[in-house]
Amino acid sequence: MAAKAEDASTAEAVGKAVMVVGIDDSEHSFYALQWTLLHFFSPAVRPSGSYKLVIVTAKPTPTSVISVASPGATDVLPFVESDLRKISSQVIEKAKDICAAHSVLDVEYEVVEGDARNVLCEVVDKHHAEMLVVGSHGYGAIKRAVLGSVSDYCAHHAHCTVMIVKKPKPKH
Repeated sequence: MAAKAEDASTAEAVGKAVMVVGIDDSEHSFYALQWTLLHFFSPAVRPSGSYKLVIVTAKPTPTSVISVASPGATDVLPFVESDLRKISSQVIEKAKDICAAHSVLDVEYEVVEGDARNVLCEVVDKHHAEMLVVGSHGYGAIKRAVLGSVSDYCAHHAHCTVMIVKKPKPKH
């Protein structure tokens, strides 16, 4: 943990603002990452790397995925944990591939266990980020009310600017 806090301090010391990009396994979050790299980190717009990039994915806890009160749940927990770790690892690997394809190599990657809403706000605070970028799934009002919106929560609770990147709908 001390090394990561040191990284944030180092980025600030050399005059780089920190930008956190929150991703999950959705095409919307990978689109938001690609959009961010294109608009903030491409050689045409990057004046010697003005941002330190931190990419974070939240890994849900196994107990948030299954009910512990269910019969046999304790037998399944290790398998659920393994699957969640595998998914998080795949998300980070895809993010690394996207960053490499855009020639952005100075990136810090983090997998943090917990609810995405809280994880993103905590990472913003930890790194003293100036900006948080998240994708938008484009849910309607009812689905957003039932499922909750990570982007909406972050827009109200993160202690920095929050940019919500929406994937354009195809034109017919």
